[in-house]
Formats: sequence, C-alpha cells, structure tokens
Amino acid sequence: MNKEDEMKEVELNEMDQEKQPMTGETPTGTEKNGSVKVKVPEDTEVKFTGLSKEELMKVAGTAGWVRTRWALLVLFWLGWVGMLAGAIVIIVQAPRCKPIPEMHWWNEGPLYQISNLDAFSKNGLKGVEEKLDYLNQMKVKGLVLGPVHSVQADQSSALELTSINPDFGSESELTSLLDRAHRKGISIVLDLTPNYRGVSSWFNNAASVAEKLKKACVYWLNKGVDGIFLSDLNDIANTYAWPSIQGIFNKTEGTPKKALMGTASSLSVDETSLLLNQSGVDLLLTRLPYPSGLSGRQVTLVQRLCSGHQETSLGWGLGQTAGSQVSRTPVKLYQTLLFALPGTPVFGAGDELGLKAGEAMWEDVNTTAEEERTAVRNFFKTLSDIKGKERSLLHGEYVNLHNSPTSLAFLRLWDQSERFLMAVNWGNDSISMTLTNDDLPAEARVRATTDIEKLAVDSKVKLEKLELGSKQAVLLSYPFPG
Repeated sequence: MNKEDEMKEVELNEMDQEKQPMTGETPTGTEKNGSVKVKVPEDTEVKFTGLSKEELMKVAGTAGWVRTRWALLVLFWLGWVGMLAGAIVIIVQAPRCKPIPEMHWWNEGPLYQISNLDAFSKNGLKGVEEKLDYLNQMKVKGLVLGPVHSVQADQSSALELTSINPDFGSESELTSLLDRAHRKGISIVLDLTPNYRGVSSWFNNAASVAEKLKKACVYWLNKGVDGIFLSDLNDIANTYAWPSIQGIFNKTEGTPKKALMGTASSLSVDETSLLLNQSGVDLLLTRLPYPSGLSGRQVTLVQRLCSGHQETSLGWGLGQTAGSQVSRTPVKLYQTLLFALPGTPVFGAGDELGLKAGEAMWEDVNTTAEEERTAVRNFFKTLSDIKGKERSLLHGEYVNLHNSPTSLAFLRLWDQSERFLMAVNWGNDSISMTLTNDDLPAEARVRATTDIEKLAVDSKVKLEKLELGSKQAVLLSYPFPG
C-alpha cells in the first residue's frame, strides 16, 4: 500500500468514528462519549535552597552592598546620637524641683496641748492614753503634756522636775502612754515650766532653777520623751545656763529628733524675732488673741515672722481666752488661719470643738450643741488632712497679698505644687479684697470655708475682687501656672 492509500484509510476511519451513535460508551464499552483521558505529569515541587556560603560571600563583597551596609550603620548611630541629644536637652531645659527642706515630726501636722489634765480627763495620764485614738483621728502629730511635775506654788525649794505629781498619775503610767503614743505615730512633749502653779513661771529667778532644769531634760529625754516645752522662754534664754540647756538637744541622736519648744510673752515684734534668732529653739509658739481678733501689732508680727524666719521653727496657737466670749463659728476662722500660716499649728484641748469657758470635753450635751461640736471637729479634721498632704502648706513660701486692721490675705507657694490662698476677715463688716500677684489666676477652687452659703466647697471663686463676709475665712487653691 502506497502512502496515498494509507492517508485515505485514516480519513475513512475517522469518519466512521464520527458516525457512531452517542451511546455514552466507547466502542469497547468502557469510556463515556466525549471524554478524553489525558495523563498529565505531576508537578515537581521546587525547593528554594538560597545562595550558598561562597555565593553570599561573593555578593556581600560587591561595592554596592558594602556602601549600603555603611549607609545603614551611619544612619543607626546618627539616630541614636540624636535621641540621646534630645533627651539631654529635655532634661536640661526642664524646671528643676526645689530640694525639700529638712522636716521634723513637729512640722508634719498639728500639736495638741493638754495643759490641764484634770479638765481633759478624770484619769490623768491614764485618761490621756485612753483618748489616743481620738487624737489620732484629728491627725495630731504630737502632744504637749502638762506640766505634771511636783511643785508647791512659788516655792523653788519644793521643785521636783523629775517627779510626777501623784494627782496626775505615776511614771509607769507616763511610760505606758509613751509606748502606745509612739506606736500610733504621736510624739510626746513634756512641759517643764517650773512654777506652773504660782505667779512667776521661773520664780522671778530663772537662773536659780537652771541646774534642776538641765538634769530634768536629760532624765526625761532618756525615758523616751520626744521634747521639752518651756513657758516664758525668754526668761531662761537670757541666763548663762541657756547654751548648756540648748546643747542637750543638739547632742541627742536618733530619729525622731528631740525638740526644745517654748512660748514667749510680753515681747515686741523685734524682741520675738531676736529670740528666735539667738535662742536656737526648735519651735517658738506665738499665741494669737482670741476671740477679739488680731490687732495691727499682731498682723505685723505675723508678717515679720513668716517673712523673716524658717517655717520649721514657727508655731501658732490661740490665746488663753479661747471660746470664752463668742459663739463657736469664729473658732473655724482661727482654725483656718493657724493651719494656713507657715509653721506648726498648736491647739489647746477643746479648740477642735470650739468649747466655751467652763465646758468639759466629754460631758453630755443636748442635740444642738452636739451637732455644733461635730461640725467644728469635722472642719478641723478637713484642715488637718489638707495641711498634712500639701507641700505648699507644709513648707511653702509666704507671700503677703493684703492686710488691714481687720483682714489678711496671703499665698503659700512651693515649687510646682498646688498653690494656696488664705483670706480672713475678723471685722464686723464685709470687705472686698483686691488681690494682685503674677502667680494668681483668674479664679481658684474653694478647699475650706466658714461661709458655706456664699463660698461652697469645690466651687470656683474669681480673685480679682474677693468678697468676704464679716468674721469669715476661706482657703483657696489653684494649680501651678507653669
């Protein structure tokens, strides 16, 4: 068969297949019509093996990659140096915090003076111990106790500064009081004013009892007492024995520091300032006349002491007539002032309640009187809490804003801490204070007030013209303007 005949036969076979019926089976009966079985070879998986070490070394050594690596390295170090320089600039330009002055326990909150143990408690020293929880609630940092030593009025020969008068208790009871008070964070100061039952605190001759005083200071400090208090301090401070007495407290070691405290009377502004400078006393208590209000001399004294002396050595208390002539409301005024002034507020027993003369601390009273006492006590607790938390009130600068014969306003500032503005009007008429200072904002927030109707707590008050009613006080605050 030639080639041409073969081609014809193939064509005829193809035509015969096209003419076959669509039965769904192949001529062999095993395949469906129109189906073509094609065998496709399976894909072979391609694995990436990367460059070999020799190939990498060849590529890495090329000029392009060398330049790229150097560029990235330079960029990294430039970025690191830039961040370091930025951090240094921020640190240098940031305002530095002022170093906090040295503070002692008597600078951290109010002191509570119990001069008459019989009036405070029927159980003497034991009764004081029973009231420590109450005093702790008032945020009291120290008790000024007594005098409790043995002495006969105006008889220096009968003076026994190291012996406790049995009417008040025993030395063992004092030791128990010390132990429990210390556990609660309350320090105990013992009043060793020699002739507390007589006319003259120092028997009209302070030098005659100086040696007894020195021995008593050493004795009681060794027993764990945290400080000694002396009335009419100017009398003993002018004797030859004073440097050796004062030196006893400089030699005491440990924490907390032992304190030498006292009060002075009948001194001019200059004499009081001089006593503070020369005596080396740790705390000098100045009593403000109450309830009559501050005189022009008292305002000058306050401003001179606050502006010219460290607040750590200043103490403020109320005069002996506290609560005897007026209602309890003015007590809040003085509480606000004492807590806001630079230094340590020193309150007598009952000042936190606004007791009137002749009223007892723990006597049962009617509902109205009890509510009034509770309100005054809560106000005291609020101020004590603010004082203990705010640096501006603890050791801030004093800036006078306004003063008149019947009113006073000042700022307390410390570094970048919250600022405080105190304004008080003990006069009989309302006043409008014009307050100017670069630090003052347009308005401030009320933190404590005696006039809750017009100056509600947490409300905002405009400072351009501060209105204050008669016998009212307000403590305001505002943030650091920086």
